[in-house]
Amino acid sequence: MEANASVDMFSKVLENQLLQTTKLVEEHLDAEIQKMDQMDEDELEHLKEKRLKALRKAQQQKQEWLSKGHGEYREIPSERDFFQEVKESKNVVCHFYRDSTLRCKILDKHLVILSKKHLETKFLKLNVEKAPFLCERLKIKVIPTLALVKDGKTQDYVVGFTDLGNTDDFTTETLEWRLGCSDILNYSGNLMEPPFQSRKKTGTNFTKLEKKTIRGKKYDSDSDDD
Repeated sequence: MEANASVDMFSKVLENQLLQTTKLVEEHLDAEIQKMDQMDEDELEHLKEKRLKALRKAQQQKQEWLSKGHGEYREIPSERDFFQEVKESKNVVCHFYRDSTLRCKILDKHLVILSKKHLETKFLKLNVEKAPFLCERLKIKVIPTLALVKDGKTQDYVVGFTDLGNTDDFTTETLEWRLGCSDILNYSGNLMEPPFQSRKKTGTNFTKLEKKTIRGKKYDSDSDDD
């Protein structure tokens, strides 16, 4: 009986909170409508012009991003290109990959989608075999690794799939969430709730890491397919 009473009490409290929140939203909307009703023609014209100006600015920003290679997932041929690319854009995600690593191909699929969705961020890929100096400088030891670069400085890394739910079957939203945690793209969801936590646990595809050698440099592979 006591348990049922507690549940009922909790339900009533939750219902009251929901009603209060709904009331506040309605009051805010009513105030905005009333404010617009009280505007004269000059004020309405000013508001319209302000919004048009914001739209034009957003369109100009979009065109600037596209001119710098945003909006697509591109491969860059060399280390020199990497430095030029990150210099041009505020937010850059660079996938350090290897052709023979399966998990790199899995990442590719998700990065193609995110590059089209998040024009504010530049998405690149670079073959580690063509970037031994850069890999050493950035201390990249596990393939795949995403380097997250903001304002020309490497801010964070996504190493393997550890942050993505420890599974090859992670969703694009999960990767989007992880990148949003580093503020490298504009994430509209709740950063406090990783998408993979709400999914049904179906096990993981983790495998033992093996040492690989590229041009005399040793790398860990985060995949069993090489």
